[in-house]
Amino acid sequence: MIRKLCVAIALSTLSVFAIAAEHTVQMKNTGTDGMMVFEPGFLKVAVGDTVHFEPTDVGHNSQSVAELIPAGATPWKGDFGKKVSVIIDKNGVYVYQCLPHTMLGMVGVIVAGDASNLADIQVKAEPFIAKISMNKERLGTYLAKAK
Repeated sequence: MIRKLCVAIALSTLSVFAIAAEHTVQMKNTGTDGMMVFEPGFLKVAVGDTVHFEPTDVGHNSQSVAELIPAGATPWKGDFGKKVSVIIDKNGVYVYQCLPHTMLGMVGVIVAGDASNLADIQVKAEPFIAKISMNKERLGTYLAKAK
């Protein structure tokens, strides 16, 4: 009985990883949404999916914004000019940035599963958006897609 239970648990764990998808977000100086962008800037994924952030220039990185990710989610901080891969581990809305280009609106949004924390993120994002000098509307536009 215990052996059957262990096999069932192992198979269910493997099936979760087998169906997990991989997504690529490029960090660009210029893209479809303008200058200093993540492309795509809005991404819908499933919990367990991997997102690969790939720089097209050495001056970019990707890092989560601590107060703008789901409670208990694993934060990330990639090195400048280096690819970083992130396994999305909690349901909800994640906001991320390129640290040196945040003021230029180089931000992005990932929604894993449903956007259950969207209202909280929108409130907490206001002071963050106030720090952005150019492309202030970009984060709001991406968050509006999360609904």
